[in-house]
Amino acid sequence: MTTVMPEGEAIRRAVKWISASLEEHPDKAAQSLVQEAVLRFDLSPKETEFLMEFYKKAKPDASSDA
Repeated sequence: MTTVMPEGEAIRRAVKWISASLEEHPDKAAQSLVQEAVLRFDLSPKETEFLMEFYKKAKPDASSDA
């Protein structure tokens, strides 16, 4: 499955930051990290929506490794 990434350096940095944070703190909720990234990287509403959907869909895949 291919995920299309929106253009823009801020969203790329946000995805990297959220992913790194989830690896370091797997007990943290992805959606709370998304909200923090929105403020930290000054994301647009469209970018925010993308991140929320991306991490909502990614969560079940991550837990299926167990």
